[in-house]
Amino acid sequence: MIVAMETQFTGKLGEGEVVEELLEGGLKIIQNVKLYRFTSDSVLLTRFVKAKAHEKAADFCAGSGIVGLHFYALNPEKVESVALFEMQKDLSDMSRRSVALNGLKNFTAVNCRVQDIGKEYDEYFSLVLANPPYERGGFSNDDYKKAICRKEITVTLAEIVDAAFAKLKFGGRLALVNRADRVAEVLFAMKSRGIEPKRLQFVRGSANAKPYLLLVEGTKGGKEGVDVLPDLVNVK
Repeated sequence: MIVAMETQFTGKLGEGEVVEELLEGGLKIIQNVKLYRFTSDSVLLTRFVKAKAHEKAADFCAGSGIVGLHFYALNPEKVESVALFEMQKDLSDMSRRSVALNGLKNFTAVNCRVQDIGKEYDEYFSLVLANPPYERGGFSNDDYKKAICRKEITVTLAEIVDAAFAKLKFGGRLALVNRADRVAEVLFAMKSRGIEPKRLQFVRGSANAKPYLLLVEGTKGGKEGVDVLPDLVNVK
């Protein structure tokens, strides 16, 4: 069942929850030290994408809402609305309360799988942002709630791209982050599903290191041609 959560914040935090500063736009986010917490991947993605006027954005695999919140914080004058789609109820609830904590009225938190996003969102968004699980393999001894945020257990790259194609307007964009060594798979997944890769950037941990991450943006129905940007050095 898909649940769109109303925006309300009681001022109370649950067990393990803390409020952290986003360092952009004065916004804050609720995190839980016992659940999956966002990494620099999310911040790199939001800085990679250039917002357009009247942007209607979706955050797929939103977790606690970091990508959607940070993208809005960077572009408040251009972002018209943001929808946060997250399958884990606890994380989706945190994103809802972070929205309320910041007094944002143009956000919606939806508790559902990306594969189950409703038809009311078909061809609705101008931009889909996704920091999806991109590691291979099962969760072995890992905590399941954390594992499904990192590994392709409940959603695949193909399903992410399929859902993005369905929910984007013609000319809308999908921007996502993934492992650098999956570049061929990522570009094929987008191109074969009608989302033409247009911008690509690799991320290194140091100037001399091999890229470990990729950032890519594609356009639904776009023309061929990829702008390959200089590698970004992300010193952790």
